Amino acid sequence: MKFKFGLLMVCLILSYGLSGNASAQTPVPPDFGAKGALQDSSITLEEALVYAIQDEYLAQARYDAIIGKFGNVRTFTNIKAAEQRHISALVNLFQKYNIKIPDNNASQYVTAPETLKDAYKQGVDGEIENIAMYDKLKGIPSLPEDVKAVFTQLGNASKNHLEAFRRGLGRGH
Repeated sequence: MKFKFGLLMVCLILSYGLSGNASAQTPVPPDFGAKGALQDSSITLEEALVYAIQDEYLAQARYDAIIGKFGNVRTFTNIKAAEQRHISALVNLFQKYNIKIPDNNASQYVTAPETLKDAYKQGVDGEIENIAMYDKLKGIPSLPEDVKAVFTQLGNASKNHLEAFRRGLGRGH
């Protein structure tokens, strides 16, 4: 009887622990995406492209989670489509410079926010970091002109996204 009770307790503890971990968000590593780029003091072309695509993956995963929770909110669906175009532009550069494209594992780092207002706030915060990242990356002295042009284009698009999120936040969602 004690053995069965002990076995039952072990099973309950394990199932509780596993169910808790399944829904837990993994923190974004400090060397991932914009956070990584902004703290890195010496960035190669390969690292610049990796940081950029990681940050675009992260934004897309964030918007997927938001759309999954709140439905097809136009601001998020439009910007999610733009993020896919950003990823495609970066993939072209990875291919041109024969650099391995990193796996998209960004969804493990996001969870849907509690409210739509929080979603807009996340959008604002994410775009501010994204803009800062592209400003830094396009200033790398040895960066090829085509890469600099894409980073400039993506940074400018992020400025438009930032304004869209600020408008949404201002509407009091």
